[in-house]
Amino acid sequence: MKAREKPKFESTVGKQIYDYVERNGAVKATEIDDYVNTNPEEFRHQLALLKRDGYLEEHDGKLRLALETGAAEQYATDDLDFVIRPAREEDLSGIIGAIRQVAAERTYIVAESVAEALDHEGALLRHNERESRVFFVATVDDEVVGWAHLTVPEFEKLRHTAELTVGVLEDYRGNGIGSHLVQRGLEWARSNGFEKVYQSLPATNQDAVSFLESQGWETEAIRQKHYKIGDDYVAEQMMAYLF
Repeated sequence: MKAREKPKFESTVGKQIYDYVERNGAVKATEIDDYVNTNPEEFRHQLALLKRDGYLEEHDGKLRLALETGAAEQYATDDLDFVIRPAREEDLSGIIGAIRQVAAERTYIVAESVAEALDHEGALLRHNERESRVFFVATVDDEVVGWAHLTVPEFEKLRHTAELTVGVLEDYRGNGIGSHLVQRGLEWARSNGFEKVYQSLPATNQDAVSFLESQGWETEAIRQKHYKIGDDYVAEQMMAYLF
């Protein structure tokens, strides 16, 4: 299922099943069956339709959203082997931890809000009538060391845009992980028909600004005194990549 495709349900039961998985992440069918008020035959029928139509998929005995995000890709440098792949619900705690480590440097305010939302909601992926969000992760020995996150508002006048956050743990920088994550996010946005990807960060984080500029991003605006970090007022630098 692509990000622009809004789910269409043949029955209230189908919508209840989808909504439960969308809110709770990877769940067992028996857990949903206890929640949905219908007979077993209708439940199985509607679940089969959701799988057939590409809304849900089953992996390791659990149901989850079926968003088209591509396959895993392996990379190797002289110093490091790593994998870039679509995130799974099981990556939730690793992603939150990675975002918070990067945000603790006090240079990525938007990413910090993403971690708070994930921690509060307890589910990684989203695709509903309000927003869609997907994640890609970089892993080393199955540990999350970086992420790329895209969120898409369902408000019609903004549906051609997607917001990106990306980050890599300090010990793993300098190996091309950030570049691969950004490109994976941009490829996903392009394949889903978006025209613009944007993000904002404190203007004092010139390492990040220079990195994004090297990837073809441009500064759209500067908002003075937009953040207050400690006792200091810091400008926000708004950057974008146009297709």
